[in-house]
Amino acid sequence: MKKRNLKDRITLDPIMTLLVLIVLTIVVSGFLSLLGVQVTYNSITDNITFNYTQSLISVESLFSLSGLKYIFTTTVSNFVSFKPLSSLIIILIGIGVMEKSGFLKTVVTLLTKKAKKKNVTFALVLICLLSSIMGDLPFVVMIPLSALVFTYGHRNPYIGIISSYAALCAGSGISIFLTSTDSALMNYTLLGAHALDRSYTLGTMAFAFIMIVAVILVAFAITFITENIIAPKLPKYEFPEEEMEEEFTITKRQLRGLIIAGFAGLLYLLFFIYCIIPGLPLSGALLDHSQTFYIDKLFSVDSFFSTGFVFVITMFFVILGLFYGIGAKTIRNNKDLCDDLGHSLDGIGKTLVIIFFASTFISIFKSTNIGEVITAALTNLMTIDGLGAFPLMIILFVVSAIATLFLPGSTFKWAIMAGIAVPAFMNVELSPEFAQTIFRFGESVTMGLTPLATYYVIYLAYLEKYNQNKKPINLFKTLRYQIPYSVAVAVILLGLLIVWYIVGFPLGVGGAITT
Repeated sequence: MKKRNLKDRITLDPIMTLLVLIVLTIVVSGFLSLLGVQVTYNSITDNITFNYTQSLISVESLFSLSGLKYIFTTTVSNFVSFKPLSSLIIILIGIGVMEKSGFLKTVVTLLTKKAKKKNVTFALVLICLLSSIMGDLPFVVMIPLSALVFTYGHRNPYIGIISSYAALCAGSGISIFLTSTDSALMNYTLLGAHALDRSYTLGTMAFAFIMIVAVILVAFAITFITENIIAPKLPKYEFPEEEMEEEFTITKRQLRGLIIAGFAGLLYLLFFIYCIIPGLPLSGALLDHSQTFYIDKLFSVDSFFSTGFVFVITMFFVILGLFYGIGAKTIRNNKDLCDDLGHSLDGIGKTLVIIFFASTFISIFKSTNIGEVITAALTNLMTIDGLGAFPLMIILFVVSAIATLFLPGSTFKWAIMAGIAVPAFMNVELSPEFAQTIFRFGESVTMGLTPLATYYVIYLAYLEKYNQNKKPINLFKTLRYQIPYSVAVAVILLGLLIVWYIVGFPLGVGGAITT
């Protein structure tokens, strides 16, 4: 029998790797707390006087009796409330109906049969980048769908999973449309700006121009890297022989199913679109009218779409799959439908275990405050005397990128950074909008490189699901897949910022680079 080399023997399953990270975080938190690691930074929390206050963040030890009590008493609740868990299970119900009824295979094959491989990849990447307007939901929708799209195209599903995750992570910080996250960040940006100029205002289209260019450039870059760097290095994916030999042709039943499903889906979409348009008779019922900006009315914390959007998408998928199945005769009775509803949930036991350990790791790391301490310490670099405009730009970009590795949440980071970054930019005659743009660009670079990102677990779980190798997928290998994308995004976005600064283009409508 051939002996396994040392590397193979020490390769850890993702679950075991997460367990090691949990233990390591607990031990490190105890050590840092023992050393008294803490950071003070200036923050602006008073929106009346806009005076600076000294905020103190220290590392909390979990390597103690109270820490162990916290872990044991919160682990179950953290798992149950972990958003990717419920979102994934509910979305998979809808995807299962579309997949088992044959709707997905028919549509995907019809659209991609004669399309070039790189064009399919580009379309997928662009959709992922643009879908950031829906917040985090695309992570649980696009990653499973991307795997199926490439599977139906007889290509390695890893290509779809890896490229879609790269695009979703990059798109989280570069969005053509104003997202609810951008709106929340603007509140902190204004707090920082009002410390120096209480009349300063921000427009909702202030970032549009530079974001459009960024999305286009990043879409081409991710597509190029996927087709020329990632795909050639992936192992050959083995498909069932009958699937490879099958020649796809649309039958009359399938065509009838597509027409019926398209009509039913269109009616469903029109109903909900009407319900989110303000100012029309009986319209706007699904908006949060307590908010000012339309994007906040649509996706605020208390809005219908924020709390129910996952179910809205799931029902859309169910309707498409159900009506296709009725038309194509692949769903003949209620038993067929019920079997289809659970199809995508078959064999996700290990996925649930991975989500359990990931939720525990993320919760434990957050409770130690290590991420906040690192972010605050890095932010204080912008208080160094004598920094000019260009060095300040570079520092904010790098600080944002590094901080994202330890504190992925945009709002949490900017709440710490804005009170220092925005006034520092204004003091060198750079606009608050430019500061927020650089912050968002920096986030996009490293969001795909941190296992602390909430939806990283979906990416990890699907790589594990489609892994045909006898060896388990290594957690660090999943992150290595993302390194070429991060390098390319960093070069593109930093270069774009420098060109924009030198030429002096407006960031968007009413969004200048300088004050």
